[in-house]
Amino acid sequence: MQEYSNGHQVDLTTRLGTLVLRNPVITASGTYGFGEEYAAYCSPSSLGAITVKGITPLPRLGNPVPRLAETPAGLLNSVGLENPGLEEFINSYLPKLAQLDTAVIVNISGFSLEDYSLMASALEEHSRPKNRDQARSGGIAALEVNISCPNIKHGGMAFGTNPKSAEAVVQAVKRNTTLPVIAKLSPNVTDIAEMAKAVSSGGADIISLINTLLGMSIDIRTQKPVLANKMGGLSGPAIRPVAVRMVYQVYEAVELPLIGMGGIATWEDAVEFMLAGASAVSIGTANFVNPMAPLEILKGLEDYCRQRGYHSVQEIVGLAHG
Repeated sequence: MQEYSNGHQVDLTTRLGTLVLRNPVITASGTYGFGEEYAAYCSPSSLGAITVKGITPLPRLGNPVPRLAETPAGLLNSVGLENPGLEEFINSYLPKLAQLDTAVIVNISGFSLEDYSLMASALEEHSRPKNRDQARSGGIAALEVNISCPNIKHGGMAFGTNPKSAEAVVQAVKRNTTLPVIAKLSPNVTDIAEMAKAVSSGGADIISLINTLLGMSIDIRTQKPVLANKMGGLSGPAIRPVAVRMVYQVYEAVELPLIGMGGIATWEDAVEFMLAGASAVSIGTANFVNPMAPLEILKGLEDYCRQRGYHSVQEIVGLAHG
């Protein structure tokens, strides 16, 4: 809660079902590393939560280079889930993450239902003690189930574009954890509301949306695709109108708390997502351009609510629906 000398207090507490955060600003998976990388610019303790880089059961080197390409209003990436693997994450990274004074969300990816079950079970043992402040640290606060990555050849988006597969993945994770389960949806579908209903039926506690849009760039000098993987995920301001539209649609389709993401770079962007129905916002590509973006967005949200007379940031959620 932030108190202003010339006005009322604004309660920034954000409740996503049983997951309670000190404020609604989160960092997106794959853009904030494991917290240490940005600590000098944006202390994790200032944020509602950080979402770590996606973890898979075994280590991955990722896709061949080049795997990043700038676009006029965004970024194409085909990193391919490069990560140290589950065992190394638990042994080397998790002890440091557990010391952070903020909620830690672990993004998990797999190539089969068994992969997701294995990861959920292993990480359940490292969940935050239940008697601790749910807005603070002490272990893993939630699992974000990545069924929407467009940069791996098996699993990933294959799960996230089929409602029955998406439901089955969420069910597999839910059977093996007591942690809140966040289903991360792909925008590369015909009906985002149908996908939201599917993961809701599977037992998801929270929905995050959207992941990157499948895109491509071709170098007219070499006459070949810019990315070695040919196609990649488009993020950044270019996708924001699509993301806002999908948050708006999902808010009307299911009764689950939403985390909105996709091109959020300013506090105005964050307000737009919350008006569309997001209870929290996740900052991704903007971190690469401005490491201070999450803090600036949080400050802007506070000011917006104070100036308009809201006593809680959650009062603005869904107001665009009338």
